Amino acid sequence: MAIYIHQLKNWPNFVWDLGKIAPLLAKVRHHQGRLLGRMEGMGFNLQAEANLHTLTLDVLKSSEIEGEILNPGQVRSSIARRLGMDIAGLVPANRNVEGIVEMMLDATQNHNAPLTEERLFSWHAAMFPTGRSGMHRIVVGNYRDNSKEDPMQVVSGPMGREKVHFQAPDSELLAEEMSKLIRWFNETNEIDPVIKAAIAHLWFVTIHPFDDGNGRIARAITDMQLSRADQSTLRFYSMSSQIKIEHNGYYEVLEKIQKGSLDITEWVYWFLTCLDRALEGTDETLAIVMQKARFWEKYSASPLNDRQRNMLNKLLDGFDGKLTSSKWAKITKASQDSAVRDINDLVQRGILMKEPGGGRSTSYMLASQQSE
Repeated sequence: MAIYIHQLKNWPNFVWDLGKIAPLLAKVRHHQGRLLGRMEGMGFNLQAEANLHTLTLDVLKSSEIEGEILNPGQVRSSIARRLGMDIAGLVPANRNVEGIVEMMLDATQNHNAPLTEERLFSWHAAMFPTGRSGMHRIVVGNYRDNSKEDPMQVVSGPMGREKVHFQAPDSELLAEEMSKLIRWFNETNEIDPVIKAAIAHLWFVTIHPFDDGNGRIARAITDMQLSRADQSTLRFYSMSSQIKIEHNGYYEVLEKIQKGSLDITEWVYWFLTCLDRALEGTDETLAIVMQKARFWEKYSASPLNDRQRNMLNKLLDGFDGKLTSSKWAKITKASQDSAVRDINDLVQRGILMKEPGGGRSTSYMLASQQSE
């Protein structure tokens, strides 16, 4: 008796009720069109900054879904360098960050290039440059190699009381399964491009072809297809950020569908709902971008050192907690005296100001935020 959808006789012939999802699909496509039209009306620099901000969020949140916290400054710097952007506060990135950024940019910037097995292997190898996931050695740059006695399972719970949420196809089936998916993904068909993104995501995570990194690669493939839907290399909304917010619902609907029939209407509906909320969330992104653009337009000619530019960018992106001289010194790896000099210089120029209230440790904020 079949337990999972990949064991069903007609797999992978998915079906869905277009009548149930058509109104939501129309709403999503309308929001996409409005957003892209709105961005086209902005200057090149603002578009580039919005693209950088969105791609940074995408990489950070896609990794956070898997429990991996990346350094935002490293991610932003890696993306900016690869896009040829001259921005303030660039910092070196470790090879783990560089690999994940490389995958995401290849998926979105080269979205019209065919998806191939070799391309997927390259993404996987870039994500795991040491050949390990944490402490465990894994198969890298190739499909997993599990025997039937040791199947690939998605589990939760303490050892001895694990709950099996899903069991993927056996490893000897992977080459054929992935060949079908890749061929379908590359061919032109009559499926709406956004629905195709939803199907590709579900199909890939159901095959679960790699030892690790399946979720992140599935979201990269999703972004690749959404870039095709937008017919643009620029990303102005982050599906991964919205999935991170709704991750409980994400895993619940995936588990339900993967144990159900080949009618995936509920999954497509959830995907479109999540995407619609991601599109609505761009107002916050654009507000941040506009604030940063206005700020650097005003102070672009100011003689600032790298530490100051780096910390000002952190404040503009939304600094976590109170900014003190000791935090400044720790983040910039400078002495306490240098941190105090940096801050006092910015206060004298009217760029920073002391936060009201005082307390045991003086904290600072952007002067431009006082009126907000």
